[in-house]
Amino acid sequence: MDKYLAIESVGVAFETRKGPFIALRDINLTLAQGEFVSLIGHSGCGKSTLLNLIAGLNAPSEGVLLLANREIRGPGPDRGVVFQNHSLLPWMTCHDNVFLAVERVFGSTERKPQLHARVTRALELVNLGHAAHKYPQEISGGMKQRVGIARALSIEPKLLLLDEPFGALDALTRAHLQDELMRIVADTGSTVVMVTHDVDEAVLLSDRIVMMTNGPAATIGEILTVDLPRPRERLSMASNPRYMALRTEVLQFLYQKQLRAAA
Repeated sequence: MDKYLAIESVGVAFETRKGPFIALRDINLTLAQGEFVSLIGHSGCGKSTLLNLIAGLNAPSEGVLLLANREIRGPGPDRGVVFQNHSLLPWMTCHDNVFLAVERVFGSTERKPQLHARVTRALELVNLGHAAHKYPQEISGGMKQRVGIARALSIEPKLLLLDEPFGALDALTRAHLQDELMRIVADTGSTVVMVTHDVDEAVLLSDRIVMMTNGPAATIGEILTVDLPRPRERLSMASNPRYMALRTEVLQFLYQKQLRAAA
């Protein structure tokens, strides 16, 4: 496999009053360019901690993370992050919220018309060109998340990191944005790491599902290859025997192997 992202022998320990708390141990994982990988597991298993390491927001206590053969030592424009909270500035329009990121990354090398063109392309990619001049309070929760995705994509990251980006949305909006995300990833060829609690979301979107053991000292328990052909259509997947078999494998890991181990 092409080691576009390489996580090698990574562990994380936090100092507490009672001594070191080991959050992650012995994490080894590689991603190929253009691959979509989901991290799934019970609360407290270190999914978001691992995503923060890839984002460069935290540093590992041991081991190393490499992106395109360069060590990850902090945040950078080669990684775009979308959190569950859209984090839009309410006094700025959708266009201006995205423009902040574009100007930060490309402002020293491009003129303003080029920067604005980048913003327009990013908003059109998520089907929000018509809402460019609206403020966050004037659009729905799903649209806010799409602005967040547009902002992340506007800097042309090598790696798109998603931390439960649809977790706070209603079921219909969530399904719509999952479909939108599949289209965007197909159009851009993005490499994606996504944290999720949703088994169906993981199976529908992913090329591989990384299943984490329970914390503390969580690690990778199993990795499931999702060998469903693309493009994937939600309704046809619902009656696809292979989809159901993959879904069952994830559920068995989460609710039999892990809950039994925790008992």
